[in-house]
Amino acid sequence: MAKQVHQPREDAEFDFILGMSGVPVLAYFTGTWPKAIEPCRAMDLVVGDIADEYTGRLTAVRTDITRCPSATKRYGITGAPSYVLLKEGKVMAHGTGPMTITEVREFLDGHL
Repeated sequence: MAKQVHQPREDAEFDFILGMSGVPVLAYFTGTWPKAIEPCRAMDLVVGDIADEYTGRLTAVRTDITRCPSATKRYGITGAPSYVLLKEGKVMAHGTGPMTITEVREFLDGHL
């Protein structure tokens, strides 16, 4: 995982990261149940590459659903991997399921 990807341990830390970010935030929600592990691991690499590529234009936050239940509920996350693009605290885009790096770029570029 890239250094630019934040990994909050709890909801308060997630909210702190959102509040401190001066750029849009890609909140990437992961899960640890058997069917989510492999797709989430694959997306770790993609999100890490995106975080590196979009340095200065985007804050990437890898959010474990079980560690941040309030954030998970707040953004209507029902499965993993899921993504929420936030700009000034407002949801700009929402997506679910594994994506290629090209698909993530397309997901982001229309809103950045």
